[in-house]
Amino acid sequence: MNYIFLIIGFALLIKGADFFVEGSSNIAKALKVSPLLIGLTIVAFGTSSPEATVSIAAALDGSAGVALGNVVGSNIFNITLVVGLTALINPLKVENETIRKEIPFTLVASITLLVVISDISLQFLSENFISRGDGFILLLFFTIFLYYIFEVARKSRDQIKEESSASEPLSWGKNSLLTIAGLAAIIFGGDIVVDNATAIALSFGMSETLVGLTIVAVGTSLPELITSITAAIKKQSDIAIGNIVGSNIFNILFVLGTASVISPLAVDSKIFIDVVLMIILTGILLIFSRTNFKVGKVEGFFLVIAYVAYAVYIILRN
Repeated sequence: MNYIFLIIGFALLIKGADFFVEGSSNIAKALKVSPLLIGLTIVAFGTSSPEATVSIAAALDGSAGVALGNVVGSNIFNITLVVGLTALINPLKVENETIRKEIPFTLVASITLLVVISDISLQFLSENFISRGDGFILLLFFTIFLYYIFEVARKSRDQIKEESSASEPLSWGKNSLLTIAGLAAIIFGGDIVVDNATAIALSFGMSETLVGLTIVAVGTSLPELITSITAAIKKQSDIAIGNIVGSNIFNILFVLGTASVISPLAVDSKIFIDVVLMIILTGILLIFSRTNFKVGKVEGFFLVIAYVAYAVYIILRN
């Protein structure tokens, strides 16, 4: 039954992503805003809901390691395997604004996370943890990001209105239903895949720790993976790259900010290597994006190999 449910979960993910991308891109047209902004907001926040659910639930249960590890592991997965596989299918065009502002903002968010978990080094405390105060700082950064997004959306809408005063009417009901149903299928499908893949892995003798670091982190990022690949196939590069960048910002600033406000998160010293690696990989993504304003197949292949190497490292470390 686990194998049957696993297949059902993947089917829901794939079909849900198809509906979600189609509905959200049509909503972008109806609102007269760029698909990139929809990718950075509706799509990114929607596909990050599994990370939010897992990390906030873990914070409530007092499992700080799961909350922090899930976010960092998911972000590394997004930057490497999601961007890599998507670029291999169809090279990702990257807008100038994304290179100058959105990806650097992701880098700032990642560095901020490193600073707030470095209490022993910076504040000479006895242990590292993300306090409630740190959580409010992360949420403040998230509010600044939302303000920036709304400002860009307003300017983008005015510009699109000037460029085309007439546009074909779109069915709000149909596209809203497509978007909501697609997102529901993605979340439900992802949950089914994680549960059943975990059960199969445990039956083969994998430890719960290893399952958590691999299957849970990858499983909660499946919505980003399937949605970005679907967007790339549909030639919606803006949604694909916006989804990845927006998801990483959302994960660090909103998910960890909310989780630490609920309950301060103790930090395992092992996670520092992963956070530093996340920062380095975000910097590499910025460099790749500046090359002809796209992430090509060669860069995509490099990122896929980088994730494989990281996965091997995790297995050997644990």
